This record gives sequence, structure tokens and C-alpha cells, in this order.
Amino acid sequence: MTAGTDTRIAGLRTDPAMSLLHRSLDVYYGDAERDARMDAFYSRFVAEGDLVFDVGSHVGDHIASFRRLGARVVAVEPQPLCLRALRAIYADDDQVTLVEAVCGAAPGSTRFHVNSANPTVSTASPDFVRAAEGAGGWDGEVWDADIEVPVVTVDALIAEYGEPTFAKIDVEGFEDEVLAGLTRPLPALSFEFTTIARPVAARCLDRLTVLGFDGFDVALGDDKSMTFQRWASATDMATHLAALPHDANSGDVYCVSRDGLRQPPPPHGPERR
Repeated sequence: MTAGTDTRIAGLRTDPAMSLLHRSLDVYYGDAERDARMDAFYSRFVAEGDLVFDVGSHVGDHIASFRRLGARVVAVEPQPLCLRALRAIYADDDQVTLVEAVCGAAPGSTRFHVNSANPTVSTASPDFVRAAEGAGGWDGEVWDADIEVPVVTVDALIAEYGEPTFAKIDVEGFEDEVLAGLTRPLPALSFEFTTIARPVAARCLDRLTVLGFDGFDVALGDDKSMTFQRWASATDMATHLAALPHDANSGDVYCVSRDGLRQPPPPHGPERR
């Protein structure tokens, strides 16, 4: 981060119009130890000069990590408030391209369900909103607004910007729709799963297997520590995710293709997300 970027983040933290993002900005920016852990983790997948897609960027802490590792970033985010923050934070970085959209199965538009009090769980999936109703750990979450947003496919992003070395997909129960818009294997990607929407993860694993991905590991919750410490099969991953207790809540599945990375997953190392 540059001094100018730090100044802009400080300004966002005190801007009343950005009050719904103040907590996220406090959590995800300004912790040097957290940044170092995140960079060490992602250095397994991302190197200087790579192109990375960040699908579901929120306030852009992953963008920051990918940039510190020297990658170009195409960041996809539909929420106007988050986009305002991202445009401010990365205003002077020509290696970050912001795309105001949702990634999905086909181009067009869709309704996006906004959780104003907790924007990080806003989603394009009505099934996700229904699954959260009455679920343990989701008490008090309210999706109180709908906005119409454009939809782009990952294939379209590749056609415009090039093929990424790594793609991070974190879109609150819409991950299977994102992967439906991808028709080629990438070296590596990650997708978020939640225990309230396990069928989504199962569909993601099925789709990735068809595309040629054959190595999987998972980091649970906010802790970027791989569970298997090896590349497991899709079948083993599906069985593992299905057996997790409800209160495991969420995590990220890391996936590599047979033509991509084949070294072991990164070592253990906590990272709060």
C-alpha cells in the first residue's frame, strides 16, 4: 500500500456515507501480520506478473494481497457501496481493473439481494437467502434491498482480459453459477462454501471435475490452514464437506487442474477472513 492509499482508507473509515463498511475496513486493512500471513498463503498460487480474478471483492483485501505478490487483478463486485470503496482505495493502481457486475452462467442481468447491515453476505442467490432463514448462526441477518445488476461470465472475462493463473470466488451461494460460466480449466481457483448451502458446493465439485480439476483441499472458517495437506479427490472432498457440522459454517475449497499446479498445498498458517 502507498501512503496515498493509506490516506484514502483512513478517509473512508471516517466517512459517514461509508459507515456500513467501517467494520470491514478496520478488519481487513492495517494489520501487517495478517497481511504477511495472507501473502505467504497465496504465494503458493500467485506470482509476479500473473493475472488473478477476484470474484466477489467486497472491500478488496484480497486485491491488496494479490497486488503485493505482483499480480494484475480483475476484480468483480456488484455492490455500489463496495465499489465506491474499491475505486477510492485503488484509484492510482492501473494494475487493478474493477468490473461492476455479478459473475454467472450467462450474460444478462439479475436481481442482487443486499444485506445493508452486513454487505459481505449480500448475494445473487435467492436460495441462499431462504437457506439462511432460521439457520443457526444466521439470526438477525436481513436482506433488505434488491438491485438489478449486470451479469458477466468468467469466459467473457477471460476473452477480454486473458486467462488468470488463479481465481478467487466468494459470492455467498452463487459459486455454482459462476463456475457454470467457465468452460476451461485454470491452473487453480478457490470457491467459498457454506454449511447452509452444501448442495452448491457439491455442484461446484461436479462442475470442476468435468472441467479437468482433480486436486482439492479446504480451509475452514476464517483460518487459512489446509485440512488435508494434500490434493484430495473430488469424491473425498464432497464426503468431507457433507460430514461437517453445521457450526463449521463456511470455508474455501482450493482446486487445481491436472495441467496446473501439482505441488502440495501451502503449509498451515492462520489468516483471519
